[in-house]
Amino acid sequence: MGMQSKFIWMDGELVPFEKATIHFLTPALHYGAAVFEGIRAYDTERGPAIFRLRDHANRLIESAEVFGFRNLKITVQDVIEGCKAVVKANGFRNCYIRPLIYLTDGGWNLNIDAGRAALGIAAWEWNNYLGEEALAKGIRANVSSFTRHHVNVMMTKAKIAGNYANSILAKTESVRLGFEEAIMLDPSGYVAECTGENIFIVKRGKIFTPAIAPVLEGITRHTIYTIAQDLGYRVKERPISRDQLYTADEVFVVGTAAECIGLSEIDFRKIGDGTTGPVTRAIQRVYHDVVRGRHPRSAEWCDYVE
Repeated sequence: MGMQSKFIWMDGELVPFEKATIHFLTPALHYGAAVFEGIRAYDTERGPAIFRLRDHANRLIESAEVFGFRNLKITVQDVIEGCKAVVKANGFRNCYIRPLIYLTDGGWNLNIDAGRAALGIAAWEWNNYLGEEALAKGIRANVSSFTRHHVNVMMTKAKIAGNYANSILAKTESVRLGFEEAIMLDPSGYVAECTGENIFIVKRGKIFTPAIAPVLEGITRHTIYTIAQDLGYRVKERPISRDQLYTADEVFVVGTAAECIGLSEIDFRKIGDGTTGPVTRAIQRVYHDVVRGRHPRSAEWCDYVE
């Protein structure tokens, strides 16, 4: 996956890709003092549309406030305008968008108030995070030896850059063991989420997902939840144990990058028939229509780059 583009948005202006740099001593680089979003734009009949842009922009500002940035001069509208500008300037049709609010100009005393918040937004062409084959065949996962953050150790409702060291440890371990994704348990031993996705299970025609308390409230999670209900499925939040993953009829994971992907195997145990199950496929089909402007839900969720 190439991440190159012509322009990146840096503090209110578009700059050439090679000049979108920060100093080595920027505290965000050393302490993970930043918050970010992952957003996608899809090609539609009306041109590129950024999926749930305002929701992502709102969550970015909320993450910054949760992390502790005060008197933030960056607004939701700044993020929206910057995302559209960077997609348009690069001429992308299908792309991934990465806005980042980061601590700069101070903060070396581990006090966020001693620095300044800056905004950068990049975009690059991107198809499927886990590969095209994963849509049909599903992917293999394992339960990680690394536990998801406790809710009072790190702020799990905010996409704080430093939180993702936890995900890197888990994902790297899983890939080295021959899997494609890691499932992380919460500090009580129940299923939390994956390294970059929320998780759902299907059992006897009903869909279950962990409660939101210990996990990131994913925007794709909300999208899939809504689509499943539109399709007539009953979706319930409840604690899910590790062994309930093994006995599920289907397990699927969802996220902006991954979209909606079935798990064919967990901890060397085949899930269902070992391929993407019928409920997951039905939700996938609708999701792909929604993000590409081909569904009634698209009107409320697609923000077109005119």
